[in-house]
Amino acid sequence: MKKAPAPEGARRQTRSQYSTAGGYSALQESIRAALPENGIEPANVDEFLSLLADSEGQIIRTGTASKPRSKNLWGIAYHDRGLPVVVIAGDWATGAEMKWIAGNVDTMTPAEQRALKRRMAEAKRAREEEQARQWEARAATAVHRWHSAQPADPQHPYLLRKGIQPHRARQLGRDLALLLVDFSGKAWSLQTIDEAGGKRLLAGGKKAGNFIVVDGPDYPARVLVCEGFSTGCTLAEIDPAALVLAAVDCGNLQAVATGARNRWPDADLIVCGDDDRATPGNPGATAARAAALAAGARFALPDWPAAAPVHLSDFNDLHQWQRGQK
Repeated sequence: MKKAPAPEGARRQTRSQYSTAGGYSALQESIRAALPENGIEPANVDEFLSLLADSEGQIIRTGTASKPRSKNLWGIAYHDRGLPVVVIAGDWATGAEMKWIAGNVDTMTPAEQRALKRRMAEAKRAREEEQARQWEARAATAVHRWHSAQPADPQHPYLLRKGIQPHRARQLGRDLALLLVDFSGKAWSLQTIDEAGGKRLLAGGKKAGNFIVVDGPDYPARVLVCEGFSTGCTLAEIDPAALVLAAVDCGNLQAVATGARNRWPDADLIVCGDDDRATPGNPGATAARAAALAAGARFALPDWPAAAPVHLSDFNDLHQWQRGQK
């Protein structure tokens, strides 16, 4: 007995629901347009698209428009019958990320949705593995540079201008060198500060959750968490018995503060924020309050005298201004 033909709608359900209208060129142009819309700017977009086309399911890396010689831009693509159907790309330096899919997920069959989910998971795993390899490579560079550095000169122009001691800083040429570590003591990155105060983090190094140990005991009763190195030095000189950790910036305060609470649960933990009074929203104070709340810590800002200029923001600024008043 002959089977009745399947309804037209059922036959359509077996076809790919990825949108391939316009063919390969149209899909490439769609990807090309999506990149800058998501903050991703390859040094050479044609080369980037060509690498994606030739690297099925494999992560590729290249330079960005701002840093052509870096390998900060990454991408991974999946194809169906020679046409791109999924592209995931990002910039490790800025954190920008894009997920491009050819077509509407809602029109895909269950099998196609499962395949898409699997490809997304594979791309995520590849990205994380590549990111981990990059972080480890940069960690090795940071350690090498740190061990090749000398103890910092107390007469370094930046230290003199800030009125601080070197504490645990080292020196590479004319630059101060500061090691970023995690709570196990493993080094992950390096920050340098030049004579004029210009600060640079090691490109590709891991900052999130890591910090500069400014000074203090290994088994502290009190831990002070702040943003920058000079602020940390001032705090260490005010309170030599405390362990002082510099999170580099306000965006990293919460991760460092909560990590410190986990590492030293019984310590008196104080988040010492920058008071960005002249900036709308006061990002330094806002981030410090949020970090203290998340870590179950105390929160402190500089205690400004009435005559203190409003552009001053951190504990080192206050220290410097008070020193000039004497």
